[in-house]
Amino acid sequence: MIKDMSSAPREVLRTMFEQVPELYDRARPSYPPELFDDLAALAQLSADARLLEIGCGSGKATLPLAERGYELTCVELGEQLAGVARRNLASFPRVEVVNADFESWQPERTEFDAVVAFTAFHWIAPELRYARPAELLRAHGKLAIGWTEHVLLPDGDRFFVDVQADYEAVVPDDPKTKAGAGGPLHPDEVEDRSEEIEASGLFRNVGASRYVWDVTYSADEYIAVLDTYSVNRAHDDETRERLFSRIRRRIEARPDQTVRKTYLALLNVAERL
Repeated sequence: MIKDMSSAPREVLRTMFEQVPELYDRARPSYPPELFDDLAALAQLSADARLLEIGCGSGKATLPLAERGYELTCVELGEQLAGVARRNLASFPRVEVVNADFESWQPERTEFDAVVAFTAFHWIAPELRYARPAELLRAHGKLAIGWTEHVLLPDGDRFFVDVQADYEAVVPDDPKTKAGAGGPLHPDEVEDRSEEIEASGLFRNVGASRYVWDVTYSADEYIAVLDTYSVNRAHDDETRERLFSRIRRRIEARPDQTVRKTYLALLNVAERL
């Protein structure tokens, strides 16, 4: 395991979810239904559209798309996560889950109507993030990028400011600790990918949407979510347990023994030039 998270390369961190596929499937939140409605509208997807999903994980975002009847090819790096996704999507004959590295995967057919990625796009090598989807899309095909951020509103749960003390005590050198020293950002401070898309020279941004919602967790539920994050999985077992024990005690000392986490989901839809 990696004690100094600043030394953990992207190639290592993106494999950490494979350690806990069932926990990932159970603990990670889903996306707001409105996001998928907006995706379909912005991407102008027909009922028989062919979609390619990058890094489907256990199928959290795949299921709402499958329920809309699209033909889906899902490329998942983790073998066990791919297995969970196949189980979750078994009732949809138009969905295929492929266990492969998206960056080097060679499909039999290209010219997809849309390439979609949910909380997976940042794991692709920077030089391939836009070039690779562009290769696989039909003319004027769409690229949809969705992801979530932990944010904090003025009336949000101040637990997430106070808990920084636990990170400072256990993992003071973790870049995530340093970046979040004042707690999560306000939703308005989180930028979407519009400028990055335009700068790629391969796509034009069609539209962007934002969604804010709260999830209330018990101590067990919140620790389960933390245990699926790559930066936490990359710590050695002892360090991770010390951190989680401090956070658990902090939650259990609260009057209602819960925390209210505010999520921001962002969606960018772009068209291939």
